[in-house]
Amino acid sequence: MTDDFGPTKAAPISTTLTTDDGLRLEAQWAVPDQPRNRVVIAHPHPQRGGNMHSLVVSALFHHLAATGCAVLRFNFRGVGGSEGSHDFGEGEQLDVRAAVEAMAATAHNQCPLVLAGWSFGADLALTCDALELAGWFLVAPPLRVLQADRFKAAADARPKRLAVPERDQFNPPEQAQAAIAGWSNTVICPVGGADHFLVGRTDRLNDLLDEFLAGL
Repeated sequence: MTDDFGPTKAAPISTTLTTDDGLRLEAQWAVPDQPRNRVVIAHPHPQRGGNMHSLVVSALFHHLAATGCAVLRFNFRGVGGSEGSHDFGEGEQLDVRAAVEAMAATAHNQCPLVLAGWSFGADLALTCDALELAGWFLVAPPLRVLQADRFKAAADARPKRLAVPERDQFNPPEQAQAAIAGWSNTVICPVGGADHFLVGRTDRLNDLLDEFLAGL
């Protein structure tokens, strides 16, 4: 069965983002005429095989596109067709910002804009506190890619939802709960029956993201 793309759905198309330091990043987005929400998704660690087609990123991307949201995913610098090289979480902050700016520039600024990420991408999402954002949806954030003081979103009053696998090998729910003590407007949602890689549990992530978006 194929999707019936119409005014509230859009077929994904390839695009290119440009960062503030002049790199061109490979990206893909779907932007319907009348989106319900707008979401940018950042992928897991490039040095561990992460890219914009990784499992969780793909599951969220296609779910959002099929349910009438505008959605953008991209490859960090040095990944796939993106220029540059891995910068250990530093230059990648510019990549995230470029993606947020691209989505914010669409003609749908009445729709909430959410920044999402999985693993490395979740930690990088936390470094961005762009004014255009309505909130953050973070899947299995290790909370250690960068020093904690780099997570600008932590003290931000806008909502943050952390979907944390109950058997996460790097940051299980109880450890994540301790790490976010003192964060503003942050809720952890354990994902039962899942480890860090969420195989077989992406439907639950889709549900959690839908719930989060509906509350904005």
